Amino acid sequence: MRKKIKGVDFAVDEHIWGHRLYDEQLPHLTVLEFLSVLGSNLSKPLAGSADQVHYRPQRQIRLRGLLFNNPFVESIRERPISDEEKWREWIDRFKEDSTKLGDQDMSYLRGVFSNFDDFAKAIELLRSSAFEARSNKRWSSKFVFPFGPDALYEDLRIDAKGVVSNDRRFFARTGELLYLMLSRAKRGPELGARLVERLFDSSKTMNRLVKAMQGEAQLVDSAREVGPLPYDSHPRFDRMCDDWLAILSRDMPVYDALEHLIVNTGLNLLLYFLECAKTVAGDADPVEIICEIVSQRTKVRALSGDSYQSNQALSVRAIRAEVESVKLDSRWDAAMQSGNPQGGCLDLMREMFQWPTDEKDDEEYVNLPGDELVSKLIERAESRHEQHVGKIHATWSKSIGLSSRRLARRNRYAPNDRLLKTLVVTIVDSRMQFDEFLSEAKKRYGIVIGDVEGARLVMDKRVDQEALSDNARNLETRLVGLGLVRRLSDSCSFVENPFGSKGEE
Repeated sequence: MRKKIKGVDFAVDEHIWGHRLYDEQLPHLTVLEFLSVLGSNLSKPLAGSADQVHYRPQRQIRLRGLLFNNPFVESIRERPISDEEKWREWIDRFKEDSTKLGDQDMSYLRGVFSNFDDFAKAIELLRSSAFEARSNKRWSSKFVFPFGPDALYEDLRIDAKGVVSNDRRFFARTGELLYLMLSRAKRGPELGARLVERLFDSSKTMNRLVKAMQGEAQLVDSAREVGPLPYDSHPRFDRMCDDWLAILSRDMPVYDALEHLIVNTGLNLLLYFLECAKTVAGDADPVEIICEIVSQRTKVRALSGDSYQSNQALSVRAIRAEVESVKLDSRWDAAMQSGNPQGGCLDLMREMFQWPTDEKDDEEYVNLPGDELVSKLIERAESRHEQHVGKIHATWSKSIGLSSRRLARRNRYAPNDRLLKTLVVTIVDSRMQFDEFLSEAKKRYGIVIGDVEGARLVMDKRVDQEALSDNARNLETRLVGLGLVRRLSDSCSFVENPFGSKGEE
């Protein structure tokens, strides 16, 4: 029996990837939601029962109102009036636009800041560090940088009447899945302890500033259950956990490390998405990401574009294969040979996919033959898949700097400097031979750059060896420019992590 998933018309995507991956929840939003779940499980971080994880996120309406729904603080600050008058005018203006959800009386801030100018500068400082501060998102969907436990809160929708609800557009539960993935990794508890130590220290200066502005934390009324995630274990869970531990071990401030965690999370979740799709579609070959290192027009460009398009089509193949798998169930054959084949097939479809329902909208499907039921669900599942889940590969690969249309007519894999830096920080402890680095990138993430990693492509005559060798040299040149490669000779180069691991020479 498959676990019933609430709030879905039918469960197809959910049984392949979990509930749920969502294209509009970009990697930084996924990590923020993950941290909210972690913040409610600090006693046993990433170590709870896989099916019994609950969390109670913060709302922090006062904090986000001060930062993102407070347009007049600067104009009041510049006015040639006394400090007392500035406070009085600002408090009155803020109260007029308040949500009446604990943000009517902000006079406590006068005891936090010595003068209005300091208050305005603190607002400016926190705004400048926020994610997507200049976007046109509503103010309740903007997020301050996670400086500590008091800076974490969920996405909210607040209507004109002050009715508040959690919004599943930007916090679509992908962060909940991320929590389950890392808690099911072999080294999950070790990572949990490290994250709590590094990111949940409430005594750090920036968190204290956030806490002073927010005041007492505002939490949702009741705890929520996370998931579900269809896999008790997966190699990608362990890979991502090991990557996070590696990044957190580097000799850099945790706020800098967090940027690399976000990029690494996007890459690993993208690979999870593609790997699950391949498995369900019956494709045993590993995921391959053929990357062009942008220089002048290269022979690898077309190959990289083909690789991108092939991976883009994987999830739709998986949707069709998942629905058609019902025909491989022995109960399907038994139903087809029974005295009531339509009823038997209908019951099995409901058990496996929660469809058709008993509602009036689905009455038209009740009397269909089994094969037609399968065709109808494939049609509906593909249509729903195209709206959001089917866009994950394109959206996330662009977000983390893996794909690009620069100097080309179509998308292809062409990693930017930000992603390359994260790969070096993650893979290289101190220093590593360049050839070994290329090999490790292929082993961990399926990234193909040089001729050794692309030997199969050369053997299949899809590209010549020299083109891939040039591609690797282009990468080496890029990394030299970034200060991440040291050349000892024409045939000997080392990739160097400038941050190394703590305690290393």
